[in-house]
Amino acid sequence: MSAGIYKITIVGANGQMGGLFARDFTQLGLKVTQLNRPFTDDDVREALHGCDLLLLSVPVTAMDAVLDRMLPHLTPPTILCDVGSVKVLPLKAMLDRYDGPVVGTHPLFGPVIPDGFEPKVAIMPGHEDDVDAAVAVAALFKRCGYHCFASTPQEHDRAMAFVQGLNYTTTVAYLAAARDVDGIENFVTPSFQRRLDSAAKMLTKDTELFEVISEANPYMQEVSRKYMSYLSLAAGGDLDLLADRAQWWWRSDETY
Repeated sequence: MSAGIYKITIVGANGQMGGLFARDFTQLGLKVTQLNRPFTDDDVREALHGCDLLLLSVPVTAMDAVLDRMLPHLTPPTILCDVGSVKVLPLKAMLDRYDGPVVGTHPLFGPVIPDGFEPKVAIMPGHEDDVDAAVAVAALFKRCGYHCFASTPQEHDRAMAFVQGLNYTTTVAYLAAARDVDGIENFVTPSFQRRLDSAAKMLTKDTELFEVISEANPYMQEVSRKYMSYLSLAAGGDLDLLADRAQWWWRSDETY
């Protein structure tokens, strides 16, 4: 078993990620209780009784309301944990309300994991003395086949401001600007089509999700300014400099 984690309650288990972890943990032989809306205070009290891990799989915009429902019935040593895409504000909300062990996590994948992609989970303890709880949570995810690595809320959100936030906002701006060119659809090349294909799900199905996590990330303005500074270099003709820096992503690929 995973360092004392035997009984798990998942809030939002009817969502895609919550459902994924409910199945994962059940397959490990752990006792998993699903807590989905609508639920009563009695439902919460029963679900949290003797619980080792309370896993919140809810939108960041719902975090405060969910915590207000959970905390009257949550006591140490139950581990309070979330699986959201931003960490600074949700962790602060959990730490402000709960004196027991708190662990923030972000599974860096969706409910369908592409072939050949290594699913990773960022793990960060809330309080300074929550390291043991973080280790226990990491061990749980590792048993499910996920690679875990340590991070901090600040390091995480700054990175995700680029990986998710800026990826979304720049794609939206780029494609919105491109549509202003009359007849542009007649000039689509294979490389441009690949970009459209990669953006399709993000802009047709996950728009609200990416808007919410971008707005909730405290580093979005910082990374947006940084991106604008690089865009200014491009406008000034310094493309060689930018290309040299961008090629860092393929530094270990000997085929280039």
